[in-house]
Amino acid sequence: GDVSAADTARGTGLAAWWNAIRRDRKASAGAVLLGVFVLVAVCGPWLVGDPRALVGIPLQPPSAAHWLGTTGQGQDVLAQLVVGTRISLAIGFVVGLAVVLLGALVGVTAGYFGGRVDALLSLLFNVFLVIPGLPLAIVIAAYLPSGPTTLAVVLIVTGWAWNARVLRAQALSQRQRDFVAAAVVAGESDFRIITREILPTMTSLLVAQVIGSTTYAIGAQVGLEFLGLGDVSAVTWGTNLYWAQNDSALLTGAWWTFAPTGLCVALVGFGLTMLNSGFDEITNPRLQLERAWRGFLAARGRRATRSTPVVSDRG
Repeated sequence: GDVSAADTARGTGLAAWWNAIRRDRKASAGAVLLGVFVLVAVCGPWLVGDPRALVGIPLQPPSAAHWLGTTGQGQDVLAQLVVGTRISLAIGFVVGLAVVLLGALVGVTAGYFGGRVDALLSLLFNVFLVIPGLPLAIVIAAYLPSGPTTLAVVLIVTGWAWNARVLRAQALSQRQRDFVAAAVVAGESDFRIITREILPTMTSLLVAQVIGSTTYAIGAQVGLEFLGLGDVSAVTWGTNLYWAQNDSALLTGAWWTFAPTGLCVALVGFGLTMLNSGFDEITNPRLQLERAWRGFLAARGRRATRSTPVVSDRG
């Protein structure tokens, strides 16, 4: 019979996830890389100077005085890169979490209740799915006051629908399970069944969605700010690229004004992708079976090699 989702969730706590990450090379590499950027975001701004201060000659190449050179306004590139890490990662993680929470609220509610509730909510997120996300985000951001909060709201509004659709499909299948029927017979409220019985069965999917949504949010935020739709006076990765483009960095060969920021965006995306891939290998039953089968075949091959007799041709 079915095992209660609450019982299953007890075996997949933070300690179990951490041990699983440590055992998987991809997840470990992604976690370490992401941890480095989080450490820079938390502690880095205390170690560098004012990113807006005019510290040298404009467009000065990397040197001992300024490790990553200066911008077109004579500001230190390293200081702007480090300080920008905090805001960019904060927006990425907040948007990634909020998008999944909103998608879970709408999608699981639609899948669990069905009927008219499902039809109405499905119509809602299908409308958002039909409209292209990036053009919609550009239009909304252009008419709202610029700033990190505005970008976060824009990305949440335009990015939740896909998660809702996926989670609705999962809720439709889970509501037919025996443990949900037992909870209904026991008289549990709909809210408790959704939050304590159905959602815990989707833990691996929710984690993957948070990671994927965070990757999307960081890239979209940098792209919108690069287009000048953010607060250009703020110090973020996106505004760093905006000012580099505004100063014609490609034409003048001032690669140090945009290459470090672009590399950081790529590394964060790579780290999140590796972490997501590692989580998939940890939580996907099919991949777990394949890994166990490969391990069994490898162990069997080693035992066969050790047991093969050595034939001597002496004499």
